Amino acid sequence: MTRRLDRSESDRTGPAGSEPALDDGDLGEGDSAGPGRPRRRTLVKAAAIGTAAVPLAAAAARATAGPAFLHGVASGDPLPDGILLWTRVTPVPEAAPGSGRGPDTEVAWEIAEDAAFTSVAASGTVTAHAAADHTVKADVRGLRPATDYWYRFRAGDTLSPAARTRTAPAADANPDGLRFGVVSCANWEAGYFSAYRHLAARRDLDAVLHLGDYLYEFATGEHPKAKYTVRPHEPAHEITTLADYRVRHAAHKADADVRALHTAHPVIAIWDDHEFADNAWSGGAKNHSPDTEGDWQTRQAAAKQAYFEWMPVRTSTEGTVYRRLRFGRLADLHLLDLRSFRSQQARIGDGAVDSPDRTITGRAQLDWLKAGLSASQSAWRLVGTSVMISPVAFGSVPAKVLAPLTELLGLPSGGLAVNVDQWDGYTHDRAELIGHLRDHAIRDTVFLTGDIHMAWANEVPVTASTYPKSPSAATEFVVTSVTSDNVDDFLHVPAGTVSTVAEAAIRAANRHVKWLDMDGHGYGVLDLTAARAQMDYFLVSDRGDPDATSSWARSYRTPRGTQQMERAEAPVA
Repeated sequence: MTRRLDRSESDRTGPAGSEPALDDGDLGEGDSAGPGRPRRRTLVKAAAIGTAAVPLAAAAARATAGPAFLHGVASGDPLPDGILLWTRVTPVPEAAPGSGRGPDTEVAWEIAEDAAFTSVAASGTVTAHAAADHTVKADVRGLRPATDYWYRFRAGDTLSPAARTRTAPAADANPDGLRFGVVSCANWEAGYFSAYRHLAARRDLDAVLHLGDYLYEFATGEHPKAKYTVRPHEPAHEITTLADYRVRHAAHKADADVRALHTAHPVIAIWDDHEFADNAWSGGAKNHSPDTEGDWQTRQAAAKQAYFEWMPVRTSTEGTVYRRLRFGRLADLHLLDLRSFRSQQARIGDGAVDSPDRTITGRAQLDWLKAGLSASQSAWRLVGTSVMISPVAFGSVPAKVLAPLTELLGLPSGGLAVNVDQWDGYTHDRAELIGHLRDHAIRDTVFLTGDIHMAWANEVPVTASTYPKSPSAATEFVVTSVTSDNVDDFLHVPAGTVSTVAEAAIRAANRHVKWLDMDGHGYGVLDLTAARAQMDYFLVSDRGDPDATSSWARSYRTPRGTQQMERAEAPVA
């Protein structure tokens, strides 16, 4: 049984200012049915059953013309009893993304226990409004935990592609394992998203975690320069308005590799800076000029609106992506928003990096994270952070190597040992968080990170000192970029030309860095058991080749209870 919700209720996932966490009381477990148990009534938030009594396939079989699903379908934020479904419908040809044109359109959805849709678990309708760029979301509840489902949409007589998704384990379950794809930094102009295609081909993932920079705001030919551009952005100019951001999101969702990823797996996403503008902070961005591009708050609001319209993300507090998901007793996943509340990046030499008055998280988010880590009863405490938390010193890097790193990472030209856009630029927040782990004996915390366009395996030290080596409070797996430039790309020299020297120098100056690869592009696969957390790092053969192959590069793991990193000799799968 389902119920119809009005538009104002269907658009809400929580009251303004509510706790941005999906805790036990929010999971709807009393309405979920585990394997072998009787099904209870299906609860649906954000969409409800209407006139969709006719199976969608039967209606679509009568189709001759009508609306179109040109941007695929997606799912995200899995719960034990629910999943968020997403699509965008083009009701008429002139209703292009960002245009504001086209009629409001009713969209039916259904979710089934089999790919043939012979056993429909839930169905409903939601309205695609021009004011929301004809995107829709259905927050479905009443599903079985740890179960594969298939879903699709219909508008008029047009049926969308069907896709697979999966719910999380029950809160009291002890799953044997969990496996997540992990990606970040997908610059459209720098190459093809082959990493997504290879993850889509896997059938062993519970979800894919996207750690930010799902898209880039630059004008075409800016990053990389025009002669190195693989394919041009749409729109071609730098995106600053709501229509601009919508069009850029739409271009990505129309990409075959992006659609394949979303069709195959639920995606759990957070943003970093480029969903807004380079090096964004709460009051502006490095790549924002108020004199020519207008008010920053207006631009930020437009970027956020487009993101929430176009991404399969559930929000509990309006305007942010920090939230918590649970995967039985094996793992909690704490997802951070490190752009909405942060202070402006410091200027090196003014002492501001250590100031207690500056923040990367904001007070409320840091308190929320500390409380969640303290309360967790899971084997693993995963923290999705869009920028690296481990300290990195560059003081011993040779000058000829430091120069390109300085430009790529935004370091000061004097070569001082800090990247001010990472947690290195907000040392007070980092010290408070790491001190909390130490003082409360919170173990088995693993940070999952993107942003830096390189692959790292780090032990997160209690203090940032490098000699003698500080004890480790946590570990950190950093995945490389899907396509975005790394050091040798930036210099347009063969792989290894600079990185061979730089990697050795950085590891020598940072004993907590156990592995570093500055050359490759690809993705990670995180495999969790009660005994260890292992990241398998995979690289694509050529980001400029739409048919690029994928190969395993290296694996590292942290045995439970150790807060240490060790090499694994083979990938899990």
